[in-house]
Amino acid sequence: MPHHHRGLRPALPAAATRLLRRPRLLIVGCGDVGQRVARLLGERWRLVALTSDAARVPALRALGIRPLVGNLDEPATLRRLGALAPRVLHLAPPPGHGAGDPRTAHLLQALARHAPPGGHRLVYGSTTGVYGDCAGARFDETRPVAPASERARRRVAAETRLRQAGGSGRLKATILRIPGIYAGDRPGGHPRERLQRGTPVLRAEDDVHTNHIHADDLARACVAALLRGRPQRVIHVCDDTELKMGDYFDLAADLCGLPRPPRISRAEAVQRLSPMQMSFLSESRRLVNRRLKDELRLTLRHPSVATGLLA
Repeated sequence: MPHHHRGLRPALPAAATRLLRRPRLLIVGCGDVGQRVARLLGERWRLVALTSDAARVPALRALGIRPLVGNLDEPATLRRLGALAPRVLHLAPPPGHGAGDPRTAHLLQALARHAPPGGHRLVYGSTTGVYGDCAGARFDETRPVAPASERARRRVAAETRLRQAGGSGRLKATILRIPGIYAGDRPGGHPRERLQRGTPVLRAEDDVHTNHIHADDLARACVAALLRGRPQRVIHVCDDTELKMGDYFDLAADLCGLPRPPRISRAEAVQRLSPMQMSFLSESRRLVNRRLKDELRLTLRHPSVATGLLA
């Protein structure tokens, strides 16, 4: 019987060695944007995604992602999470009610159980809603947050937790503040449906400035942040378009060959639109995206909605 020298391991096949060397990423909240990220990283990375819906397992596997069934609302299902990958892309929204974000708290607890040397590197997809209404001001990431809705307050709670974890050295967190995401192949991500319904927009004197990012550029920004994002840094992920909301829908209508939406006053809008729709019509901002370009070194594929809407 052949005797092996102690400590000598049989050599791994080359393919297995390559697999082990690939960077590992855990995607938490693997919806449309998470799946775009997976398609970008493809064969070069080992991807694991947390899903609370077992029915989604085959679709995730088809994208080359290893699915892990667990729920951010049930911490007991998250025990193994921290050991899976040193990099984490956190795209899961907070719950739909309450003041805080227990989901982010549960994720951080799970990651802390198995932290790699130097801690996890985490990228979080937040929202530009954390600023509240800025009356159309143009500003960068140094502006203080002033959330006006419960939804935005939950996002601020999540950001605060991540920054606290980062301050303690357990985590390197980069926070992406994201405006309206659009793409022709994203469910509900194109103005077409709204234009076909004839939903009105505000007249020019009552209108608000909105910001946009194409879903493919957002996915590329997520990857850039995983590779180059500075710890404890906030980044605006938006394109260069500066349009009022009505002008955005007019442009989309012209590009799609649809009638432009009717214009109404703010007082009429309150009568005709839902509270959720009104919440988007009561905040006006123009975001500066210099950090996205200088620090993440991202060149936008769709710097303007004029090309992005046709993509």
